[in-house]
Amino acid sequence: MAERTVFQSMSQRHVVSLGPQATIWDAACLMTKANCGSVLIVDTASALLGIVTERDLMTRVLAKALNPATTLVSEIMTRNPRCVGPDVLVSDAVLIMIERGFRHLPIMGAGSKILGVFSVRDALPREIGTAVELAEFHEQVNDALG
Repeated sequence: MAERTVFQSMSQRHVVSLGPQATIWDAACLMTKANCGSVLIVDTASALLGIVTERDLMTRVLAKALNPATTLVSEIMTRNPRCVGPDVLVSDAVLIMIERGFRHLPIMGAGSKILGVFSVRDALPREIGTAVELAEFHEQVNDALG
């Protein structure tokens, strides 16, 4: 069986986004309503500026006792997030996530069009297993090369 691409595996095909002047409260409400773990921050031309995830809400807002009603998403978002194209294999996307320590990966199409967000939850166990094996191999190679 051929491995799926990130675009084929995305559970949600619509883009969940807000402008940079939205509050953390807005982001949390939107993520809850859309039942997703991230929101893309875009400018008026729909260009990607950043991403806010559920982990960001916990570590960058709650843990720092910021007021979600007055804190802007632009203040805590991850700017210029790593993105991949729609034809990237799921195991390669999961490997990027493992090595860089995040769980959401924006998918960008031709002309920098935002197609959605790949979540590690969209991966099948065998695809995650392949990525873990690749990560372990990369670690062994790095250790051997010192």
